Amino acid sequence: MSATTRITITLPSDQVAELKKITDNVSGYVAAAVARQIRHRLLVDELQRYQEESGAFTQEELAEARAKLDAADITEGTTA
Repeated sequence: MSATTRITITLPSDQVAELKKITDNVSGYVAAAVARQIRHRLLVDELQRYQEESGAFTQEELAEARAKLDAADITEGTTA
């Protein structure tokens, strides 16, 4: 496990109540959500860099990528 830093966050009470219905490990749940957002941001930055260097993605490339992402979501059980 990597090093951790304790922080305090403020959330709306209704969100906290729903969160506690989902998990008894709020810190772990929030850490996973933050990690997902960081990965998303890194991916967006990388795709933007790629397009700046190589040109915009074609419709065919986008369709292929969407199909692969949809298949990965189904495999992982995380359908949108």
